[in-house]
Formats: sequence, structure tokens, C-alpha cells
Amino acid sequence: MKKIVCFGEIMMRLNPLNKERFIQADNFAISYSGAEANVCASLANYFEDSSQIYFVSKVPANELGKSSIKTLRSQNINTEYVVQGGQRLGLYFLEEGSSQRPSKVIYDRKNSSFAESSVTDYNWDIIFEDCSWFHFSGITPALSENLAEICKMACKKAKEKNIKISCDLNYRKKLWTTEKANSVMSELFEFVDVCIANEEDVQNVFGLQGSYEELAQKIIQKFSCKLVAFTLRESFSADKNIWSSLLFSKTESFKSEKYEIQIVDRVGAGDSFSGALIYALLNDYSNQNSLEFATAASCLKHSIHGDFNQVTVDEVLSLMNGNANGRIQR
Repeated sequence: MKKIVCFGEIMMRLNPLNKERFIQADNFAISYSGAEANVCASLANYFEDSSQIYFVSKVPANELGKSSIKTLRSQNINTEYVVQGGQRLGLYFLEEGSSQRPSKVIYDRKNSSFAESSVTDYNWDIIFEDCSWFHFSGITPALSENLAEICKMACKKAKEKNIKISCDLNYRKKLWTTEKANSVMSELFEFVDVCIANEEDVQNVFGLQGSYEELAQKIIQKFSCKLVAFTLRESFSADKNIWSSLLFSKTESFKSEKYEIQIVDRVGAGDSFSGALIYALLNDYSNQNSLEFATAASCLKHSIHGDFNQVTVDEVLSLMNGNANGRIQR
């Protein structure tokens, strides 16, 4: 197995207990997460040998940084290329919604160690030795001018080495404007093979309009993407959603099974979709089965607290094969 490399920020997540609001909270549960770290966690669950699942990042050389590394290692993620330095670990606060009250996120990640990464922190020639796949999200280049440049350097190097590149657009209006996102992501997408997004991401980042198929074909024609995947969420409340997805190539389109879900924790669901899709494509699943695997995996993620998707290949395949009644397994 060759390396799979994900590049992004790991943060401390703090959320009030028992779905309390921020103004009620006296205690916060602590965990560690981040879009690309979440993808790594999913991949590490699927491969028997996860030593080739690499998370690349930068954290402070203090107890919080070391604790985040320890968490990654507990998920069997390789942290060899996590740089230690800078002043602080990024934080985010999550107020979990319920019924008609939506969840709320507050970021505290400005001037984090990762955001202040320099181009000399990462030796992409070494990182990409014997590598088959590189993944990042639109969150990473949004964090600083340096990171936008570092992402471009990484993508160029990956393309030189014939490494497949995937990107989850992950537009975050709290991090940058649509104009800035368009400028940066348009350059990066010249290198991307697999685009993962939702309809709003595409509209916000690239200013494109149309049906899902029209959006996908515009991305394929404009950039070098071979596949475009959309996650679809029908939201009835903070607790009840319908989850499905679409996949497009230049000549074909695919639609997944729909799942009605009762949500325990939806944060990280898109990342779990990305991780599962990467796994399926690397294992030569058909496009249809790759889409079904990713959708089933991310459906299961909604039932798991925390950002990491703690499911196995067998559990995902079981749901794909129709075992959706939730009965006790004895």
C-alpha cells in the first residue's frame, strides 16, 4: 500500500454537555478534530495497515499540541510529518442543536501554529515519496496567504509525481469572502482530480449556477477534475435529516441510496464521506459502489458523537446491503 496524505489543521473541539447552550454551560467536553484529520481517521479504520495514512500539519510544542498528536496516534494515523512549533492550537466551540434549534460553531483559530505555517515547514518531496493520494479541503488555504501558497506547492508536487488529488470545497464564510475563495480555489482546482462539495459550496466558490449535473459538468470542463461528488442533505430539523449523494464523470452520472437519519452528531459527516470515497476509489470499486460506500459510511457517522467516524468496512457494507433496521447484533 502506498501513502495517503491529508493536509490540514487539527483543533481542540469544546462542546457543552447534554446539548446545553453556550450561555448555560459550566463544563465543556474536549476532543480533537479538523476536516482533513477526520478524513484520516476514517481511512485508518478501513485499511488493515494504517501506517501509510499520514496527517500533515503543524501544532504547538506544548501539552495541547502533544495531546492532539496523541489523539491522532490513538486512531492509528501516522503523524511523522506533523511539525511542532508556533504559539497556539486552534480551537472551535460547538453548541449542538436540537429540534428546530440549529447547531452553532464559534472558531478561535486565528494565529494558530498551523495558520502561521511557513513554506519551509513541509518537505513535499519527502512527504510524497511512494504516495498514491493527496487530500485537502478549502478550509486549509482559507486560513492564511502562506497556506494558500503551501497548498499550491503541494498540489504541483503531487501532480509531478502522478498522485491523485481530491479536494472538499468546504466553503466557510467565517474564514474568507467568496471573491477570495474563487481566486485561490480556481488556481488550486487546476490540479484536482476529485471534487467533493455541496451545491452551495460550488455557488459560493465558483459562482456557478444550474442543476447538479450542470454544475458538475461545468467544473469538469473548467478544471481537470475527473469526478465530482455532491452530498445532499434534506433537513427537517436539527435531529432529523435525509442523506444521499450524487457522482458525476464527464460521461456518466450516479445516484446513491437515500437514508433517513436521526442525528447524534453531524459534524464531520462530509469528511467521513470524503474518506470513504477515497478508500473505495483506491480499492477499485465501481463508481456506483464507491458512491454507495461513501454515502453509507457518512450516514453511519451521524450516529457517532465526535468528529471521527468510528466504523469498519464490514459495518458500511452491511448498511449498503440493506441492514438498516438498527437491531442489536448478538
